[in-house]
Amino acid sequence: MTNNLKYKKMENLTATEFKVPTREEVSQNNQEIFDNLNKALGFVPNLYATIAYSDNGLKRFLDYQNAKTSLNNKEKEAVNLIVSQVNECVYCQSAHLVLGKMNGFSDEQLLDIRKGTSDNAKLNALVKLAADITENRGKASNENVADFFAQGYTKENLVDVILQVSDKTAMNYLHNLTKVPVDFPIAESI
Repeated sequence: MTNNLKYKKMENLTATEFKVPTREEVSQNNQEIFDNLNKALGFVPNLYATIAYSDNGLKRFLDYQNAKTSLNNKEKEAVNLIVSQVNECVYCQSAHLVLGKMNGFSDEQLLDIRKGTSDNAKLNALVKLAADITENRGKASNENVADFFAQGYTKENLVDVILQVSDKTAMNYLHNLTKVPVDFPIAESI
């Protein structure tokens, strides 16, 4: 009965009711993470701050996000951007356009990735596979998987792509539900 009451109360909660918590409104552990993010980035991104509603969620997520991977930074950003595009997350599209430029992509290359393609054959295979994994909940086509391997990627890379998709999907879902303000230049619709 209690779970039903809790569910009924949550049913009435709208995304517009999510506000970004301030440093003073989060746990001591999260306050320290906010301080570290401020030092490293100059601010605490609103979506990270929103994760801090969970006493352990922000540390757990940042540890996962920053774990070593076989993908290079450009590959990670390509996956992040196409997954955010497929999941229609304007927050993450906006953030990863900025991060993509910081990692050497041009505006044209970033637009191509958002459209699910790249003029670089290896990156194209990665983008197509990441989009397919996201769109089809992990049931990617044999053709896209074969092309991924034909471009020199390995089974280790495949596992890391899936983990990167899951990382970004979690953030996409968080923003798509909470709709906290985007604190990056807004990605234009394509």
